[in-house]
Amino acid sequence: MTINGVEKDYPEGISLKELLKQEGYQEERIAVERNEEIVPKAEYDKVSLENTDHLEIVRFVGGG
Repeated sequence: MTINGVEKDYPEGISLKELLKQEGYQEERIAVERNEEIVPKAEYDKVSLENTDHLEIVRFVGGG
C-alpha cells in the first residue's frame, strides 16, 4: 500500500487503527484519507486495508 506517497509493506487485512499504531501516529491529531475518501475516526478499527490502498495521513499542527 502507499502511505503519503511512499510504498509500505503491511499484511493484507490489517486494520487502519493497527497500521496507525505501528506507524506511530496519535489518532487524536490526524485525519486519514483512504483512496480519496476521508475515514471517520470512529471507523479506524473497522477498516481492513488492502495492498492496493492509497492512504494520505495528515497531522494537525497548532500555532498561529
